[in-house]
Amino acid sequence: MTKQTKQSTVKPSVFKQRVRLSNPIHLFAVGLGSGMSPIMPGTMGSLIAIPLWLLFCGLSPILYWLLIAVAFVFGCFLCQRTSDDTQTHDSGHIVWDEFVGMWITLFFIPYISILWLIIAFVAFRVFDIIKPWPIRWFDQKVSGGFGIMIDDVIAAIFSSLVVYGLAFWFPGV
Repeated sequence: MTKQTKQSTVKPSVFKQRVRLSNPIHLFAVGLGSGMSPIMPGTMGSLIAIPLWLLFCGLSPILYWLLIAVAFVFGCFLCQRTSDDTQTHDSGHIVWDEFVGMWITLFFIPYISILWLIIAFVAFRVFDIIKPWPIRWFDQKVSGGFGIMIDDVIAAIFSSLVVYGLAFWFPGV
């Protein structure tokens, strides 16, 4: 099944009328409300993902990646259900995919500092917004909750390579 269009055919104001923040599924899908921002909801979702990441960044790598896998599977369900409930397709207000993408990218920073958080954030947002191949292909061709999630995971892989490469080439930064 292919996507007809990337963005919802329903106006953002209609999405906001249909989403229910009292519904835990909707609340998580819109990034605890961060995706309801009238400007740059994806960027706001990515920003809010950072303090949440600080709560679990100290986990062992196995537990960390298990948490990411659960968040991804959970996200496929959240995004699909919220899209169905609001009668939209991949609304920009659904930002759980940004949360997971940021968490993947942040795993690769060498240590916690404002500079590395900014580098990871900018790298992820650039790939998520520009969507070079194959990110754009997945964004356009894969539908449903999985489709909403997978392009951000691929953007996270690209941004993780940038972060890892910078950490390797500039270890003292």
